[in-house]
Amino acid sequence: MKLQISKGLQNLGIACIVASLFTLFFRLSDFTWITKSVYHIPVFFVILFLLGLIIAEDVRKIFKRIFLYEKRKVKRPLWQVGIGFIFFLAQIGTVMVFNTELTHPQLGGMPLFLVFAFMNAFILTVIYEEIFYRKEKTSKASE
Repeated sequence: MKLQISKGLQNLGIACIVASLFTLFFRLSDFTWITKSVYHIPVFFVILFLLGLIIAEDVRKIFKRIFLYEKRKVKRPLWQVGIGFIFFLAQIGTVMVFNTELTHPQLGGMPLFLVFAFMNAFILTVIYEEIFYRKEKTSKASE
């Protein structure tokens, strides 16, 4: 059950990343008419989000294959980087699509939303690991 919820959350994050980055690319191009909004939600984003949900599982499997995840002895560091990256990119994409006014404040020359996204991704990765991978840590500690 926890594994299905974990995969579902990862797939939601990947779908959000795909939808927000493509929406952002089209918004910055000459095809801005594609990203028309209804109630401040781009229609193109919704369509791509739904398509992203369909391909998210395949995207996860491809990245596992590319990084030889199943062949690694210690999978935890790569797993943490992957989950953190999903959280980080989903937050950045969401801010860039829905709240572009938040991209202007800066902290020492770096956009503040990047700092917050990095900190949130770190905290969310730790929380995510405590919820979904506590069993692994307790079983290895007892050995």
